[in-house]
Amino acid sequence: MAQYSEQLDGIFQALADPTRRAVLTRLGEGPASVGELAKPFDMALPSFMKHIRFLEDSGWIQTRKQGRVRTCVLEEESMITAQAWLAEQRALWEGRTDRLAQFVTTREKDNRNESVTDT
Repeated sequence: MAQYSEQLDGIFQALADPTRRAVLTRLGEGPASVGELAKPFDMALPSFMKHIRFLEDSGWIQTRKQGRVRTCVLEEESMITAQAWLAEQRALWEGRTDRLAQFVTTREKDNRNESVTDT
């Protein structure tokens, strides 16, 4: 996953903002126009468009313009990349906690055995 470092930076930076997370959540229901996506937010359209561009640049969404309407759709690849990285991290940490549990269990057994031989 090291080769995806720059891509992951953009993916997770996009998720760091509540407006962008809300847009992604909404797009999980299906495609929507920029106007529809902007409605719930109290900001000017140019400010909202910065969020849309950021999501597009980071690979989370794709936009298509038909006439005067720009429609946004989720891009699956960013989700797959984020999930793969998170799965890798989870496996790494689960391996560490498994080794820690094994160490603690072994120590407890050793301590019990020492107690039995001391008496």
